Amino acid sequence: MLNPHLDGLDPFAATVRGITEPDPVHAALRAAGPLVEVDAPAGGQAWIVTDDALAREVLTDPRVAKDPAFAPPGWDRHTAGLEQTAAEQPSLTTLDGPEHADLRRAHAPLLNAKRIHEQSHRVHAIAREMLTELAADRTTVDLMAGFTTRYPLTVLLDLLGIPLSHVDRAADACRRMFSDEPGEQGRAIAALTELAASGLGAGDQGLAAELRDRVPAHTTPDQLRYHLFGLIFAGQLTTDAALGVLIARALASGPHRSSADDVEIDELVRETLREHPPAPFTLWRFTTTEIELAGRRLPARTPVLVDIRGINTDPARSPGPDLTFGAGPHFCIGAQLAQLELRAVAAVLRCDFPDARLAIPFTELRQTGMGGLQGSRLTSLPVTLHG
Repeated sequence: MLNPHLDGLDPFAATVRGITEPDPVHAALRAAGPLVEVDAPAGGQAWIVTDDALAREVLTDPRVAKDPAFAPPGWDRHTAGLEQTAAEQPSLTTLDGPEHADLRRAHAPLLNAKRIHEQSHRVHAIAREMLTELAADRTTVDLMAGFTTRYPLTVLLDLLGIPLSHVDRAADACRRMFSDEPGEQGRAIAALTELAASGLGAGDQGLAAELRDRVPAHTTPDQLRYHLFGLIFAGQLTTDAALGVLIARALASGPHRSSADDVEIDELVRETLREHPPAPFTLWRFTTTEIELAGRRLPARTPVLVDIRGINTDPARSPGPDLTFGAGPHFCIGAQLAQLELRAVAAVLRCDFPDARLAIPFTELRQTGMGGLQGSRLTSLPVTLHG
C-alpha cells in the first residue's frame, strides 16, 4: 500500500506531462519527511531519502552498499532494474570499498577535468557536424528522433577508439536495454560489450585501450568489456536524458544572433541538470547491517534511494553543490564529459545556427517518464535550424 502522505502518488510510475507542469511526486515526498517509506516495485518496502544532509550521510556510509547481493531475498532483478551482483560481474556501479576504489582509480585519469577539457574541440566538432548534417536534410527536425541518442554515443565511441560505423548499432542496443521482451536486455548488453571490444585492437588508439592498461591485473577480458559497456550505456543515458530539455530551454526565447556567452551557457547547463537531472533517484542501495537513519531503525538488506530531483529543487535547500551526479565514493565518473557534451551543443546552436528556434511553443513540449528509476525525456523536440 502506498504511503498515505503521498496522496496516492507512485514515485515509480510512468508519467506524461507538459514541460512546464510541476512534478507532484518529489514535492509530496519532501512533505512526507526526511525519510519516506514506500512500496518497492520489486516487492516489499523501501525508503527514500529526501533531505540533503541525510542524503550525503547515506551516500558516504560504508554500511549502505550498491552491491545487489544485499537486495532483499526474492527481489526480481529485472523488475528492480538491478545489475548482476559484484561477485558475478564487478563494475563501478556494483563494487564498494577498496575494490571499487581500485577500479575507480583506473577510470578517473581518463575522464578527469583536464583530459575532458582536452577533448573540447573534438566534442564541439561532433556536435557541429551532426547538426549541420541534419540541417542539410530538412529545415525542421525532431532532435529527439535520433540526435539526443546518437550524439553522446558518437562522442563516446570516438573517445574510446571504437569505429564510428558502429553508432547505429550502439543506438539500437541502447534502445533495446529498456525492452520488456524476455532476454532482450541481455542481448542488448551482449551487443554493446561485443562492440566495445572493437576499441581494444584498433592500433591501441583511444580510451578503451588505455583503460585496458590501467585496470587491476586480475581483470578478465570479459570484465574489461563490461566496464566499457558501462561507460557507453551510462554515458549515453546521462546526456540523452538532459539534452532535449537543455536545447528546448536554449531556444525557448527564439533565435539568438549574438555570440555564445560561456558564463550564460554554463549557467544553462547547471540549471538544466539541477532541475532535470538524468536520473530522478540514485540507483538502489542496501543496508549491510542494521542502521539508524532519521530516528528509524532499518534492518540489514533494506532498500534505500536518494531523491536527487526532489533535493535539488527543494526551495528551502541551502546553497551549495547539488546531487545531480551523486556524492561520495560513487560520484559519477563521467560528470565532466556529460557537462562538456551539453555545453558543446548549446554553444554550437548559438554560434552556428543563430536563427534556430523551436518549431512549436515551448509550453506545448511534453515529457515522458519511463517509471522505475529512469529519468524523463521529451516526447519530441521539433526545431527549425535555419530561418
